[in-house]
Amino acid sequence: MGESSTTSTGSDFLAQNVSPEQRRKAIYSLLVVTLVWGATFIWMKQALDNLESEKIEFGKNGVVAALLVARFAIASVVILVFFPKARKALTSKILWIDGLLLGSLMFLAYFTQMVGLDDIDPSVSAFLTSLYVIFTAIITTILARKKPTRILIAGVLLATFGAGFIEGPPHVSWGVGEILTVFCAALFSLHIIFTQRITLLRDPIGISTTSFIVVTICSIITVFALGDGTNSGQWSLIISDGVIVPILLLGIAGTFFCLLVLSLFQRYLHPVQAAMIYALEPVWATAIGLSLGMVDWSVWILVGGGSLFIGNIIVEALGASPDSSEEE
Repeated sequence: MGESSTTSTGSDFLAQNVSPEQRRKAIYSLLVVTLVWGATFIWMKQALDNLESEKIEFGKNGVVAALLVARFAIASVVILVFFPKARKALTSKILWIDGLLLGSLMFLAYFTQMVGLDDIDPSVSAFLTSLYVIFTAIITTILARKKPTRILIAGVLLATFGAGFIEGPPHVSWGVGEILTVFCAALFSLHIIFTQRITLLRDPIGISTTSFIVVTICSIITVFALGDGTNSGQWSLIISDGVIVPILLLGIAGTFFCLLVLSLFQRYLHPVQAAMIYALEPVWATAIGLSLGMVDWSVWILVGGGSLFIGNIIVEALGASPDSSEEE
């Protein structure tokens, strides 16, 4: 049943002979990833809010690039220290080529997300970022040259509705921050799709290593291009009060742990199913905000969160049955 369910949603994107146990582990693992990613919106905002004077001195883009250097440099060091496969990947030409693709997408996605986040509320950022559910469904449908199943369409629409209404009817004013965040959502969807395809062929740890290093290098280049890379103050901002702890959390938990788990387990799910799970980020972000007193309780939390969970159940339970009538 597990094998037929995955192939029915698009065999071009899946590992062959995926067992129900592998799918189950993948779902649970990616759920943990969404929990941590929900917290990253708060950590990113905390770091940016504590660098107001530095943003004036070095420019917002230069500060964001410096934070990305620290975040992905930490992740690179951790994976190189703990995984022999990571060190071996440094000598593989093909892993560097694939890492360049994934790393470039990650750099552009995280950079635009953080620049946009400085101008908008974290909950709005989480909602707009979750649009990668829609983007992933559209792109995979185009690549597969087939119509999406009605089950997947229903699940995607419910998840998107839930993400949008998790904190009430969204009244989004479309400024630069919002536009950049939607652009980052499109980039994240491409990253999900290419990660799916590449990790079916390459070692996930090796790909994670090279892509982390590529993001670090891209960020360093951006610091010199948009900031003042020769000024020690541009780099010392990373260890400023209220910044170093969020950056460590982003580097170790939000980047090293989450992206490594994504590379290891996402290949056992269809990209749209993975994107559906990732759409739970706003739910966790809201729950964390509630626990910290940053979000007021509202019935919309039940409406939005409930829609997200129902959307996932539809895709995972009903979408698991191979129904030829769905693939017209």
